[in-house]
Amino acid sequence: MTVRRLGRAPAKLTFLTGAALALALASAAHAQTPPAPSPDGLAQGELYMEADLLTRDDTAHRTTAEGNIEVRYNGRTLRADRLVYEDGSGVVRAYGNITIINPDGTAEFADEVMLDDELRTGVALGFSARLPDNVKIAAASAIKRSESIKELNRAIYTPCEVCAADGTAKTPTWSISASKVVRDREGHTVSYRDARFRLFGATILYLPVFWHADPDAKRASGFLVPRAGISDRRGLSYEQPYYWVVSPYSDLIISPQFNSKVSPFLNLRGRQSFYSGILDLRLGYTHDRDFDGRGNEIPGTGAHRSYILGRGAFKLDEKWRWGFTAERTSDDLIFDKYEVNDVYESRGPYVADDRRLISQVYAIRQTPRSYISAAAISIQGLRPEDIDRTFPSIGPLTEVNYEPGLRVAGGRIRLEASSVGLYRDQSPTTPELRLPGLDSRRLTGSADWRRPFTSPAGLRLEAFAAVRGDAYDIDDILTGVGRTVTGKQVGRVLATAGADIGYPLFRRVGTTSVIIEPVVQVVASPDAKQVIVDYDAAGHPIYLNEDSVAFEFDETTLFRPNKFPGYDLYEDGVRVNIAARAAVLWEDGRRANFLLGRAFRSQENLVFPERSGLRGEASDWVVAADAQPFRGVSMFARARLDSESLDIHRLETGANVTSRYGTGFVRYLTDDFDINGAARANLDVGGELYLGKSLGVSAYGNRDVGRDAWVIRDLGVFYRDDCLRVDVVYRREDVIIGRLLPSESISVRLTLATLGGPLNAR
Repeated sequence: MTVRRLGRAPAKLTFLTGAALALALASAAHAQTPPAPSPDGLAQGELYMEADLLTRDDTAHRTTAEGNIEVRYNGRTLRADRLVYEDGSGVVRAYGNITIINPDGTAEFADEVMLDDELRTGVALGFSARLPDNVKIAAASAIKRSESIKELNRAIYTPCEVCAADGTAKTPTWSISASKVVRDREGHTVSYRDARFRLFGATILYLPVFWHADPDAKRASGFLVPRAGISDRRGLSYEQPYYWVVSPYSDLIISPQFNSKVSPFLNLRGRQSFYSGILDLRLGYTHDRDFDGRGNEIPGTGAHRSYILGRGAFKLDEKWRWGFTAERTSDDLIFDKYEVNDVYESRGPYVADDRRLISQVYAIRQTPRSYISAAAISIQGLRPEDIDRTFPSIGPLTEVNYEPGLRVAGGRIRLEASSVGLYRDQSPTTPELRLPGLDSRRLTGSADWRRPFTSPAGLRLEAFAAVRGDAYDIDDILTGVGRTVTGKQVGRVLATAGADIGYPLFRRVGTTSVIIEPVVQVVASPDAKQVIVDYDAAGHPIYLNEDSVAFEFDETTLFRPNKFPGYDLYEDGVRVNIAARAAVLWEDGRRANFLLGRAFRSQENLVFPERSGLRGEASDWVVAADAQPFRGVSMFARARLDSESLDIHRLETGANVTSRYGTGFVRYLTDDFDINGAARANLDVGGELYLGKSLGVSAYGNRDVGRDAWVIRDLGVFYRDDCLRVDVVYRREDVIIGRLLPSESISVRLTLATLGGPLNAR
C-alpha cells in the first residue's frame, strides 16, 4: 500500500513514530520541555507526517515509511530517510540524514535512532546538535537510559566554528571532549570521564573525572571555578571555592586560599532567604604576620586578621522596608594583599567614598506622594591618611518628603523635614593632639512652591519660593585653651524667592535643527545666619560645614537657587544666574550641545570657599559642550574660567572613538584646588588597535600630570575570534598605598564564549 502526502494522521502508528522521534532527539540534546507549537495549523498534540512510501507488513508486525519523510509535532519538524515501527516490541527506528528543527531554531542531527514507544529509553548514533549561542555538540552515540539520565559517548562541545569559509572542516579554536558525559537531572549533576580541554587543537588540561551542576538545576552543591596566580606579595596562590546548598533557602561558599609565601586565607559567603527579604554575609580570616608589597614579613605583627562585608534587606509591607550593612576590616590593606574582589560596591541606600567602608541600619517608607527614611551610619577609612576617630558616627539621620495633592496659587507645594546627629571622638584639624571632636545635632523643616507659565509666544517662566527653619545644638567646640570646650544652640529662618525664565528659539536649516535658548534665573534671599564654630588666626569666621565640603560650580549647579548641596551653609543675597544654551541636531544622528553661563550677586559672599569661583559679585564662567560629530566619535568638555582673566581653574574633557580598526578613549582633568586644597592634574588614556582579523594590541595609562609620573601603565597583545579571546598584558603600578610597594606583573586573560566571565592567570 502506498500513501502520498498523508495529512493529519490519526493512526496510533504514525502518532507514536513521529512523537517518539521528535521528543526523543530533543530530549537527548538538551532535555527541554517543548514550547508552544509554531503556527503551522496543528493544535497541541496533533501530528502531521508525509513520506514517499508507507508500507505495512502484517506478518512481521512492521510498518515502514521511506523517502523524504517529514513529521511535524508540537512545533518541531523531523526529517529522515527511513522510519520503522515494530508493533510487537514497540521499538521505533529512524535511519539516514535524521534532522530535528526545534521551535527556537536549534537543530539536532543523527545517523540512526532507536527508541521504545513509551519514550523512556533510546539510542542515537552519529549524534550532533546545534544549540543557542552557536554551541555545537557531537557524540558517537547518545543514550537515554531513563527520564532523568542521559549519556553521551565520545562527545565534543564547542561554540566555535567547525567549518571554514569554503566549507571544509576546521579545527575549532577551543573545545571540550570526553569519553563519556552523563547528565543526571534527578541528581542535578553533569559528570565527565577523561575530559580534555583543547586550545587550537592541543590539549591544555586533562581531568580523569570532574563534574558540575546540571544547567537546568536551580542550585546544586559542587566546586566552582578556581583562581590561581603568582605574585610578589603572596607567591604561588591557589583559591578553590566550593558551593554548598545548605537548604532550599540558604547556601554557603567556602573558598580557602593557599599561598606559598604567606599563611592561608579563608573566604566565606553565606546567604539566607526569608519570606520578607535576604541576608548576605561575606567573611574572611587568617592568622599571620603582616607583610609588605614584596611579601616580606614584618616582625612582631602576628595577629588575627579578618573582614566582614554583609547586608540585609527586608520588606515589612508594600510601603515599608528596612535593612542594614556591616562593613569592617582589621587591616586597611587586607583586600589589596589577598585580592578580595567586589569590596566597594553598594549594599544599602547610603554609599561611602572609594576605599572607605560603611555600616548602616535604615528604614524607608515610600508612597507616590511621600518618602520617609531613618538611618544610623558608621564609617571606616582605609586610606593611609584616614583616622577613624575623626569620622563622625551618624544617627539618627532622618528625612521626610511629602507632596500634597492640593494646589496653592496654581502651583504645587512640597514639604520637607530632616534631622541628623554627628558625634566625633577626635578633632580632625589637629589629629596629633587628640583633641575632642565636634558634636552637632540639626533639625530642619521647609516648604517650597513652584508654578510654571508659558506664554503664547513661547516664553517660559517658572516662579518659585521656599522657606526653611533650622535648629542646631552643638557641643565640644574647642576654645583654643588646651582641651577646654564649649557648646551653643543656634536657630534660624531662611527664605528664597525667584523665577526661571527661558525663551527657546528653533530653526530648521535644511536637514538640521538648531535650538538656541537664553536662560535667566533671578533669586533673592534675606541675609542668612550662618553657624560659626570658631575663628582663624586672621579673625575670619569658621563656619559649621558637615555636608557641603565637596561640590563643584559647573553647568549642573548653575541654576540651583542655593548652590550649597547640604544644609549647614546657605546662599543668601540677590543674585542672577544667566546662561545661553545651543543645540544642533542632524537627522543622521550627529549632534552638538553648548552652554555658557555665570552668576552675578549684589555683593561678594565669603561663605563660599575660595576654590569654588563663587565668592565675588561676578562668578567664574562655566562652559560645557558635548558632540557626536561623526559616527563612532563622541567628545565632551566642561570648564570653569576665571571671571576676569579667563584662565582655566578647572577643566574636564574627554573623547571616545570606535571604528573597525579599534577603540580608544582619553580623559583629562585639571583643577587648581581640589577639596583638599591641592592642585591636581590627571590623564587617563587607553584603547585597542586591531591588526588584521584576529590580532591586536592594547594599551592603558593613568598619569599624574602634576607629579609628572605614571600611576599605572598597561601594554598588551591579544588574539580574538568568534569564540575566544586571549590577552597578555604587562602592567606596572607605581602607586604606593601604605606598606604596598610599586609592582610589575604579566597577566594572561583567557575568555571563552558560553563559559561565563574571563579566566585569569598572573
